[in-house]
Amino acid sequence: MSSGQVRTAVIGAGAIGGLIAAAAVRAGHAVQVLARGKTLDALRADGLRVIDGQAESRVPVNASDEPAAFGVQDFVVVALKAQTLPPLAASLRPLIGPHTVIVAAMNGLPWWFLHRLAGPLADRHIDAVDPGGVVSAALPPARSIGCVVHLSSSTDAPGVVRRGRGNHLIVGAPHAELDASAGAFAAAMRNGGFDVTPSDDIRTEIWAKLWGNMNMNPLSALTGSTADRLLDDPLTHALVLRMMEEADAIGACLGLSTGISAPQRVAVTRKLGAFKTSMLQDFEAGRPLEVEPILGVFPELGRKLNVPTPYCDAVLGLLRQRAANSGI
Repeated sequence: MSSGQVRTAVIGAGAIGGLIAAAAVRAGHAVQVLARGKTLDALRADGLRVIDGQAESRVPVNASDEPAAFGVQDFVVVALKAQTLPPLAASLRPLIGPHTVIVAAMNGLPWWFLHRLAGPLADRHIDAVDPGGVVSAALPPARSIGCVVHLSSSTDAPGVVRRGRGNHLIVGAPHAELDASAGAFAAAMRNGGFDVTPSDDIRTEIWAKLWGNMNMNPLSALTGSTADRLLDDPLTHALVLRMMEEADAIGACLGLSTGISAPQRVAVTRKLGAFKTSMLQDFEAGRPLEVEPILGVFPELGRKLNVPTPYCDAVLGLLRQRAANSGI
């Protein structure tokens, strides 16, 4: 860390990135936000606006569309949709110095997930999130940590973030060398207003969240159904379980266990009632879908590990066509 004020750049001023940027400002960090278009204009004119219930706050941030304008940072928080990161990654290099810590606050598996992971895929890249290793080349896995987001939020307008349900972050480093940095980031987020749990097994936390999303999100986007309808129908309920079992088999090969069975995890989801998944909300709003980060990683890992994934393959093929035919 630098000896002066902690410098934190947030890449992506959307629903999650906006809340993290606001928390970093409240924690006393000097915050830079990379944004473009109308969002950049709004941030420069009015700052970041955060709506929480009936209250609204305005948070001043330094916004630009040029990473080089910010200089080297202490923390770089990547809060983008994962499919947008590969073409952008190289441009972020001016932010990265020898002591910069990169925080992945994204859905799906982060680009660094296999770095120094014991087992058959150690130090390989996952093309679904890091095609050809382009992200790892720009954002060193050895300097990266994880932030698992358990909350809902939305953007009412460019630069305007509305807080929804939940307020929980799980923060941790995949290897001990960055434990202190992960602790510092966790403390900043806590001081900024989040409920934060530190984790000494951040890969499992990331895997567990994705395991609960890799079935419901794609199936909801394909069908237009809320979660309760998917789970109340015995056929789609069974498909959810089969997809989870395939993912579980992959996890076993990687030494990852969620500590809960697929039926138990589905029972937790069912208690949440009639909600729309994030992928269904994106589909209805005409936003690009996180097809590869949320589902595509599993067939790819299955092929690398010789684990059959016929159910995931089928749903992935349908989802790709659904997105392409809808122009998103």
